Amino acid sequence: MDNNISIRRATVDDAEIIAKGVAMAIGDKSALESYCGKDYHSVLTTIAQQQDTQYSYKFALIAQIGSATAGAIVGYDGAQLHKLRKATFAVIQKNTGHLPNIADETESGEFYLDSVAVFAEFRGRGVGAALIRALCNRAATEGHSRVGLIVDNINPQAERLYTSLGFKRVGSRQFLGHQMWHLQQELYLSSTTPLSE
Repeated sequence: MDNNISIRRATVDDAEIIAKGVAMAIGDKSALESYCGKDYHSVLTTIAQQQDTQYSYKFALIAQIGSATAGAIVGYDGAQLHKLRKATFAVIQKNTGHLPNIADETESGEFYLDSVAVFAEFRGRGVGAALIRALCNRAATEGHSRVGLIVDNINPQAERLYTSLGFKRVGSRQFLGHQMWHLQQELYLSSTTPLSE
């Protein structure tokens, strides 16, 4: 079994993969439908195709094992949340007729790990850890000193992965009807997961 994981920057052609990953990361179908409408995959794909949205391909990395796509991660400068949300919400409003009203999930002073997903057949092979390390490296090379994320209080398995990679609880917040832990990690630059173009 091939466990050789490579991480590359996403392109606009990866929009459907990114949408699938974001939907998996949100995980709650009712929250997805409330946020993006019943055809949420199509809306998320359109969002991922743009250059200035929260889930833009420009902010995504893709994991591959051989020629197979194994997962995706999206992250961006938390200080840009409102600007990115404006473009994201414009796509949602155009496609659903409504504007979402949700709490801020990040803030200035952190590079935000918005969503990470490993596709079912590749779980347990280190893909999630490789994606997170690669995103942290990308953030560090872009001059950020801290990565933050939120994780559902009822998902201790995900929190264990994050803490094993150096993240620590710094607070909590409500998001999409769920109580979340806010975790952060001070950044380091590692060469363990190089990006391929």
